[in-house]
Amino acid sequence: MKKLKLITAAVLAVLVVILVMQNTTAVDTKILFITVTMPRALLLLLTWLIGIAVGLLLAFAAVAKKDK
Repeated sequence: MKKLKLITAAVLAVLVVILVMQNTTAVDTKILFITVTMPRALLLLLTWLIGIAVGLLLAFAAVAKKDK
């Protein structure tokens, strides 16, 4: 089971890298009141990292709640 999780994570990471590398054009992104121009790859990468961070925080909160 541990190997399956590792393989799945590796495949997903490779797919994310491929997706990011294929999207290098600049895009305008509105963040609250600011418009930022950045490569689409960076925007995708930041979105992915924020998603991972939120998932980890929710997982830690669920574990902490379960321990009480």
